[in-house]
Amino acid sequence: MGMCVTQTKTHLLCVIVRWTDRVVIATSPGQAATLRPDQSYWPYHRPGKGEELVSQAEVTGTRRDFIHYAAGGVGLVTTGVAVWPLIDQMNPSADVQALASIYVDISGVEVGTQLTVKWRGKPVFVRRRAPAEIEAARATPLQDLTIDNLAQNANKPGADASDQNRSLDEAGEWLVMIGVCTHLGCVPVGNGAGDFGGWFCPCHGSHYDTSGRIRKGPAPRNLDIPVARFSDATTILLG
Repeated sequence: MGMCVTQTKTHLLCVIVRWTDRVVIATSPGQAATLRPDQSYWPYHRPGKGEELVSQAEVTGTRRDFIHYAAGGVGLVTTGVAVWPLIDQMNPSADVQALASIYVDISGVEVGTQLTVKWRGKPVFVRRRAPAEIEAARATPLQDLTIDNLAQNANKPGADASDQNRSLDEAGEWLVMIGVCTHLGCVPVGNGAGDFGGWFCPCHGSHYDTSGRIRKGPAPRNLDIPVARFSDATTILLG
């Protein structure tokens, strides 16, 4: 295809356009210049070798991906905002957290008696043992503890069931235990009850000695000892 571009007094400038990668410009007879279409006066740019074409489909796909990602992010945020109140309400309330640890005043507990307090919904026996109780507990050989020979003491995990590993103090005067029978959860009676002078569960006949160790009956393990320590000479901290 040929067209005349302009005419001057000296010559006629004609451009012969062919749909190839080159343009031939004739300025006068016998003179011609071959130019590439990426030069400044070429009105339409055709990609050269090595250049990539971006199709309308690719542009549309990129926009669609962005919309999908944005919508997904908004959905995650919205879900998190909606679910958080449900998760937060499962956290323990302030009054429950306050009872996670309690102080027990033992200044009024006489030798040979016990104090029962409620902690985390369970009774806890705090006994101040008489010398005879301590002696009986510490004279029992581990070989006689045929049902459970572990201390079951949260303060001494994995320790054996010797009385030294169950009492709160080295002298053995103080014994702190969760007052729940390890058989079916009944509350044993104390003050020298049962065949071994300690605690007895009348529901199914479990007998515990003066160290709270199961000696006879269906209970599978010794009475549990919670995390406890002296905060001062007359106060025990549970939990």
